[in-house]
Amino acid sequence: MKIKSTDLVSLFEDALKDIAQPELDEIGIVVSVGDNVCRVYGLQRVVYGELVTFEGGNKGIVFNLEEDAVIVFLLFNAIPVKELEVVKRTGHEFKTAVGDGLLGRVINAIGEPIDGLGAIAASEYRGINADVASIIERSPVNESFETGIMAIDALVPIGKGQRELIIGNRSTGKTAIALDAILHQHDQNVICIYVAIGQRQANVARMIRLLQDNDAMSYTCVVSADASDAVLNQWLAPYVGCTIGEYFRAQGRDVMIVYDDLSNHAIAYRQMSLLMRQAPGREAYPGDVFYLHARLLERAGKLLNGGSLTALPMVQIQSDDITAYIPTNLISITDGQIFLDTKLFNQGIRPAVNIELSVSRVGGAAQTDAIKKMTKALRLELAQYQELLSFAQFGTELDEVSQYKLRRGSIAVALLKQPQYTTYTFVEQTLMLFLLREHFLDRIPLAQVQAYATQFVSFVASVHKGLYDDIVASKKVSDEQLELLKLCARDFDKLFVAA
Repeated sequence: MKIKSTDLVSLFEDALKDIAQPELDEIGIVVSVGDNVCRVYGLQRVVYGELVTFEGGNKGIVFNLEEDAVIVFLLFNAIPVKELEVVKRTGHEFKTAVGDGLLGRVINAIGEPIDGLGAIAASEYRGINADVASIIERSPVNESFETGIMAIDALVPIGKGQRELIIGNRSTGKTAIALDAILHQHDQNVICIYVAIGQRQANVARMIRLLQDNDAMSYTCVVSADASDAVLNQWLAPYVGCTIGEYFRAQGRDVMIVYDDLSNHAIAYRQMSLLMRQAPGREAYPGDVFYLHARLLERAGKLLNGGSLTALPMVQIQSDDITAYIPTNLISITDGQIFLDTKLFNQGIRPAVNIELSVSRVGGAAQTDAIKKMTKALRLELAQYQELLSFAQFGTELDEVSQYKLRRGSIAVALLKQPQYTTYTFVEQTLMLFLLREHFLDRIPLAQVQAYATQFVSFVASVHKGLYDDIVASKKVSDEQLELLKLCARDFDKLFVAA
């Protein structure tokens, strides 16, 4: 009897079925290493963005898939990697800790605590490259997001789920606006996430101390990738912060995330690109730099479950030139921008918001009705004021109407000035703007405008508490309430004593 070879094969296959197959790790070898980036040979089936581990204890993320090798960026500066070191696949992307245990904590870009408060109690671990919520899952931006800054809430309103760019030259108050917005969320049931990219450790430490002194860390998480961290950590930081925010949003909670700033993030990605020897494009930035921030900011939004993720990215420009080259064209990615002007800042107008160049494309639909009613003509008055001011500087004689508009504009500018770390609720802003709208501030000296407005708010809140509470509850000012406010203003005008 002859035995065919096919029969032998089938016999062997049947015999091997019952034998447990060992799990084999796919490994590679480090070919070259330097500048926190290494070239690895042998990982044939590795995928882009996958986390790999090194024999010496370091970890890295795969970024470039070449024909015979892959480029891996290292997570840790302190752990050395040598040539011919063995590299293993993990089969998954980089994941970060998420959960309520992160509130009140300061972590680095790889999820490790750097505040000295011990280990973090993570609810779960999530990949940093989550799918963007589809149109079906999203809800229209129709709810106001209060920053507590009157110049923004009245003229450049932001809605929950919106992406509003904060743009300006260095030292114009971009971070100050973000800090005021975080401080204002106390008792507002909003989770805040602050992502520091390429900042100095001393600046981040001062900011954290400020948040602690104002009891704001209880609802805030800080993700810090300072200038001394590996370039990969600076690239990771905003995606880690966004993943943490998405966890809270999935629970139906409102989240605000600040990216400070994305100019440093683009510079870090440019450095990574050049280390991978990719051909540079304009200003030496890689060709896919637009995708870098587009996929990050698309993850913001409001969902049907009630949760929202409001993004406040920052970007720095040179010489106040808003038309200059911005690495990722963030103005077209976001839903509007708040432009901070150096000239206004130096004139003492703070926050130095340039109303003419600032815009909110969707926030007006979410603005509180009470504030909207009080600011119908405010933007026009400010625009006329700026135009007439340029004529007045040349010594041009102006008629009475133009002089009145100049006076009204100067009063509006004085009212919109706001000390740092002092924020106003929407009803306080409504009452202050009411004084401007109804001309009660016309005869008040400019130096007393702020004092007059704040004291009037206290007067209404204490003496006419019922009217104050009605506006808080309805978020509207009816015609009857408007007449009552006029009576209140006339009574207060008799009581006010200038300092």
